[in-house]
Amino acid sequence: MQILRASHTCPPLSCGHGFPRIWSNPSSSMCGRQGLLLQLRSFESVASVRRSPRIRAGIAESTLLEAPKLSQIENWQGNRRLQTQTSSIAPDITVIRSLDWDRDRFDIEFGLQNGTTYNSYIIEGEHLTVVDASHEKFRDLYLAAINEQINPNAIEYIVSNHTEPDHSGLIADLLELSPDAVVVGSRVCIQFLQNLVLRPFKSLVVKTGDKLDVGKGHVLEFVNAPNLHWPDTIFTLDHGSSVLFTCDAFGMHYCSDKLYDEDLLTIEPHYRFYYDCLMRPNSRSVLTALKRIGSMEYSVIATGHGPMLRHNVVELISKYDKWSQQALDKQLASVAVLYVSDYGYSDRLSQALARGLTKTNSGVEMLDLNSVDTQELVESLGRNGAVVIMAPPISGPANKAIATVYAALKVKQPVLIAESYGGDDEPVDTMLQKFLELGICSPIPPLRVRAPPTEEVYQEYEEAGTDLGQLLSQKKVIDAKKANMPLDVCKAIARVSGGIYVVTAKKGSSKGAMIASWVSQASFKPLGLTIAVAKDRAIESLMQVGDTFVLNCLEDGNYTHLMKHFLKRFPPGADRFEGVEWTPAPSGSPILLDALAYMDCMVVSRMETNDHWIVYAQVKDGNISKPEGRTAAHHRKLGNYY
Repeated sequence: MQILRASHTCPPLSCGHGFPRIWSNPSSSMCGRQGLLLQLRSFESVASVRRSPRIRAGIAESTLLEAPKLSQIENWQGNRRLQTQTSSIAPDITVIRSLDWDRDRFDIEFGLQNGTTYNSYIIEGEHLTVVDASHEKFRDLYLAAINEQINPNAIEYIVSNHTEPDHSGLIADLLELSPDAVVVGSRVCIQFLQNLVLRPFKSLVVKTGDKLDVGKGHVLEFVNAPNLHWPDTIFTLDHGSSVLFTCDAFGMHYCSDKLYDEDLLTIEPHYRFYYDCLMRPNSRSVLTALKRIGSMEYSVIATGHGPMLRHNVVELISKYDKWSQQALDKQLASVAVLYVSDYGYSDRLSQALARGLTKTNSGVEMLDLNSVDTQELVESLGRNGAVVIMAPPISGPANKAIATVYAALKVKQPVLIAESYGGDDEPVDTMLQKFLELGICSPIPPLRVRAPPTEEVYQEYEEAGTDLGQLLSQKKVIDAKKANMPLDVCKAIARVSGGIYVVTAKKGSSKGAMIASWVSQASFKPLGLTIAVAKDRAIESLMQVGDTFVLNCLEDGNYTHLMKHFLKRFPPGADRFEGVEWTPAPSGSPILLDALAYMDCMVVSRMETNDHWIVYAQVKDGNISKPEGRTAAHHRKLGNYY
């Protein structure tokens, strides 16, 4: 096996550092493209460390003779616990996990039940290397952990797989300690970091197939993985230890002191929810990334959040493949979401909106207006049925790209415009007027943000995405349901009757409600019940494992007003409980005062079907208002749709 070796020192203006062991594939050059003098070299030294997965996993296990080390707990903003955990995970490789025990909201503002972690790694080769850095809230704890492991002044490389602040927040601090260190990342990553670090630094741009030898057998190979979930993302494979560093991909927001994924039953719902929120909107990019690493050998996936994957690597990787392929197969419509990754709240709000779209089986193509190629933008607008535009700043490359959007969109192609709250947004009303003049419709009013986004704002953006997806696919959905089974079977299954209930939920300041009839008691000890929740229901996001909700039973003969109210189509972000009398249950979810009975429940597990989630929950509390009352019943004519 042959690779290409760069045997030169890069000119100071290109990256300012010498790289004695850097390789590139024949179709690309390293560091800037200065016409490298390349020599062929045998790859036997790297190939010799490749072993079977079982043996390589054994190598990682043999390094865990000492228990992982936990720091003292520090409190942040009052009572939120922060802690670091340090452990060897392979020869010469140490993980520093920043444990954010009490974080309850994250990134696109989905709720967290078990906090999260930010994972950073040290490779102690001949050239000391750090892979990703932690969140700035961990500055003192993280730097103390770094100092216990290495001399930070000796760091030569900082690999940045992804530049969101929870993974790059302390890169500037590492550069203060080691100003000659070279930051390694994708082209977009280095551009982002220049705006974050705010000081000159040495850098090395890498792409798929490029390799960097940091010594002691640790040869790092880089793989572009854009849109997982930012356009800057790369994966880094250490051939010497068979550890694949993937940052956000294959992670989960789950904080515990367990390093690895041995407790699959517990972590799997968090793994799935994380995928649905962050990765499913980019399912096509997920499949591309999986293809790029398909021939690589690795035994440990070093994630950026949650436990690392070692015990269930094949199964958990295959789930990404399965879920992403299903998302494409079920796609009923497609939407281009245009955002600006490093501007205001554009990326987070766009992810919330994309999450709402995917709940309706709408395909999503995320495009960063700062870096998208003009031809790529035109082609995307042509193949997607609708477009979402997060308002860019009034000047700069993102704003110039909007001129291409005006020219490329077709008449009657739906557009949804939303504010980014970046402080200098292009006015949404001006953009809307321009589209209307071009004959382009906007079926949903522009989304506006007047202050830093709250939970309600993120919920509004998600609901707007769901509404847009339903508008695009509604006819196809109904036609598919009607054609799903013979008419006689439809009439027969409609004889399975159910009660009429209102499910209400509250998480933080977000509230939701829906009419439900697919409800059944499921267990005696503990008392439990199941509810079928359609995947495109807004309340579905508030009914994850660990969440709480109230099941309100409506009274026969006294339910029409509540049923009509909650069957209304609410605008995105609207208060479902305006004009309805309610009081909070012990969990905080609304008890409707006109309900016959209520049960306060906690979600224990969820089972997926094609178009619903079957939610199993334990009943924690409950009461009735009328001992002699009966629950209203619902009888359908056909069983193939409602």
